[in-house]
Amino acid sequence: MLLEKTAQTLLPSGIIGKLKRRWSEHQSVKEAQEVSLHFATFLRPVIANSDFKKDIVFRLRHKVYCEELSYEPLRDDELETDTFDNYAFHALIQHIKSRQYAGTVRIICPRDESEKLPIEVFCQDKILNAKFLPENFNRDDICEISRLAVPLEFRRRVSDQVSGAATGSFNDDVDEDNELRCFPFIAVGLYFSAAAMCLKLNKKHAFVMLEPQLARNLALVGIKFKQIGPITDYHGKRAPHYINSDLLFANLDSGFECMLENIRKSLYAQKL
Repeated sequence: MLLEKTAQTLLPSGIIGKLKRRWSEHQSVKEAQEVSLHFATFLRPVIANSDFKKDIVFRLRHKVYCEELSYEPLRDDELETDTFDNYAFHALIQHIKSRQYAGTVRIICPRDESEKLPIEVFCQDKILNAKFLPENFNRDDICEISRLAVPLEFRRRVSDQVSGAATGSFNDDVDEDNELRCFPFIAVGLYFSAAAMCLKLNKKHAFVMLEPQLARNLALVGIKFKQIGPITDYHGKRAPHYINSDLLFANLDSGFECMLENIRKSLYAQKL
């Protein structure tokens, strides 16, 4: 307190404000770098590039979307799939120590006019800005990020099931304390995995239906999607969002940019 009063006496208030902002920015970068390091230490991204890994994806989605959240009906084969999977790529996040899979996400990539994005099929009328209608872009340039799923054992508690599936919030009982620090960022890792795959596939425009809380959480780490329509009831309360590579990199601080780059390198070493 005495030091702060002395500083206020010796320095103009404007300079003090700048110093505080720089210190805050320094702390944010340091924390982001620590998150990136913890993520790389305890979790790894995996491309589901085989029938075996895709089976893991579909079973994980069934566990979350059908059994835990009841967004989709239970399937006898315990595989949650739909027609969009016929032209989609899938990523997983694996917990290195246990080898369990902590989450999955898919990138839907239509190849021609007959193959639609889910946002076109179910929420086309919710896109209020015609500039962002998928039909306005070259079919080869668009994709949709969807079916993000984080199983209950990597989420906080039963009362958080709905938001937890999207946010990847951590379970207080999972593993060692230092590993817990990276679990809230499983969803971030999944979106970075999706982003890395979109870049690898040279997709210029990406769409996603986001829960408001998840959109806010992602914005905090610098992933700022552009909301292009109102909140609607689509597997819970969600709104249509848009992002491209310029928007992706515009707000990422160096720590999370490092995390994205590490995920990107890891995925680029794998076959699609």
